[in-house]
Amino acid sequence: MAKKDGGVLHWLRRFISPRVNSKPSLPADCSFNADCASYGSATRSKKLPVWEGNVSDRSIARRDFIKQAAMGTAALMVYPPRVLGANDRVRIGMIGVGGRGSELLRQIVAVPNVDVVAMADIYPRRFTEARAVVPNIQTYDDHRRLLDQKDIDAVIVASPLHIHARHFQDALAAGKDLYSEKTMTWSIPEAEDCLKAAKNSDRVVQIGLQHESDGSLADAKKWIKDGVIGKVTMVESWMSRNSPHGKGQWVRAIPADCTAQNVKWDAFLNGRPSQPFDANKFINWRLFWEFSGGNVTENLVHQIAWIMTLLDLPVPTAAYMTGGVFSEKDGREVPDTIAISFDFPNDLVVNWQSTFSNSRYGLGEHILGSDGTIEHVAGEQNMVTGKSESATRYFPEKANRKNGAALTGNTPDQNHMQNWVDCIRSRKQPNASVETGYLSAVAGHMANLSYRRKERITWEQAKTIQPEL
Repeated sequence: MAKKDGGVLHWLRRFISPRVNSKPSLPADCSFNADCASYGSATRSKKLPVWEGNVSDRSIARRDFIKQAAMGTAALMVYPPRVLGANDRVRIGMIGVGGRGSELLRQIVAVPNVDVVAMADIYPRRFTEARAVVPNIQTYDDHRRLLDQKDIDAVIVASPLHIHARHFQDALAAGKDLYSEKTMTWSIPEAEDCLKAAKNSDRVVQIGLQHESDGSLADAKKWIKDGVIGKVTMVESWMSRNSPHGKGQWVRAIPADCTAQNVKWDAFLNGRPSQPFDANKFINWRLFWEFSGGNVTENLVHQIAWIMTLLDLPVPTAAYMTGGVFSEKDGREVPDTIAISFDFPNDLVVNWQSTFSNSRYGLGEHILGSDGTIEHVAGEQNMVTGKSESATRYFPEKANRKNGAALTGNTPDQNHMQNWVDCIRSRKQPNASVETGYLSAVAGHMANLSYRRKERITWEQAKTIQPEL
């Protein structure tokens, strides 16, 4: 049930009364549909200044950037959220309905007792595509107008990564429950801001880390609780993928109507330095550091979140990432071949490797303990049969468990969207909490910082490094 204390007065006090840590308001014309690029006019340097001191003591340049690019919450109209009964239909709005957003749209309409009533996007083509799924959906080219719609209970954010933080915080400030696609944010500072916003809110927040709803996680947790794995000192994980020659990963065709006249380009830049419209960057933003974290934020985060939840891990103490653009010679900036090593407290190393030029191993994890190994694989190709295998298994280490038996997991997966909607009703914490989103985002960003700076990065360093565009 929603909080009862204070009722409307509680909400008025919360959002109107002055607060010590409240954010400065944006100009009235600074919206998802407006030019918020004053940061870009102030500097053309792609390398942003280093912060001085702790993350909580960021420089004026940092605050100006966030104010222009990731906030806007004070400009939103705030309404007390509805109190939903068990049989009430949950009314959903969507912000960003491109490739991933359209998939999430299909997922949410399949959940019982849910109505998707509105969407916001800066490319009108998405409206036509969404109406093929929800014919009468209300459309906006400004996400704030969607958030002003007081009969919307919850919002799904599936905009490009570099806009996640702004939409995340705006949705919470508007009193909406939130499903935010992974990775939670584009940078560590944004992750800290979003974590703080969620903790200062009573809204239900689910991050799009679907592996957190996998039955494999429940099985592996049980085996660890039962004590059959012993002390874990290393985790090996991997993700391998391939595509036909000449067809790079994430490269999408550019529609003929993707033009400067049809796209709200300044809104897409979201405070980045002003630049001419680039249809390739708009459609294939995952290829460029300015808007993306590459394969780390697209795929690593799923697996590192699963590992960190399983082993109850904090932020890594250090990360080192190497690799490069070795196979996808199509102008992308983000690497297609990666090897990462994370150090964690309590004598643990987690390794992750990935390639876009061979799919042999699919994806998976080996949790290596003194008494046994947990194997979680999906899509690994059997070289004899050619079939892809998915399984969660435990194998004993005979040195320490001579009579131990192999185990196979059989817990069914949960529907990640259904879990979110259920938690909107129950007010319980969903499977992929904001804390999980934060921890996995920080781990990924530490790895990318290491790669781009060509050095091992500690958490203490990472907290003081301004990310580069």
